[in-house]
Amino acid sequence: MTEVELKDEVITALKRVYDPEIPVDVYELGLIYDIKIFPVNNVYVLMTLTSPSCPSAEQIPGEVEQKIREIDGVSDVSVELTFDPPYSQDMMSEVAKLELGFM
Repeated sequence: MTEVELKDEVITALKRVYDPEIPVDVYELGLIYDIKIFPVNNVYVLMTLTSPSCPSAEQIPGEVEQKIREIDGVSDVSVELTFDPPYSQDMMSEVAKLELGFM
């Protein structure tokens, strides 16, 4: 699997992780800031949450890691949580904005 193919698989996996309070996946919500693929299929994800006090702060990063680990060929996964820059609704995709009635 090429780096591009693996990154596409990672994005597909991220689209199966939802914030329990919002019916939109973490990727479309704009919670994923960066995805890097390192040699030997090690995956790094930099992400945020809708707020630092998000009740799912423990659950969502763990679910992101689990879904990526399920991809065939992934060696290791590192998920880093950041609140810089702070999340805002501007980070949502058009799909998410439509789904949530912002458009």
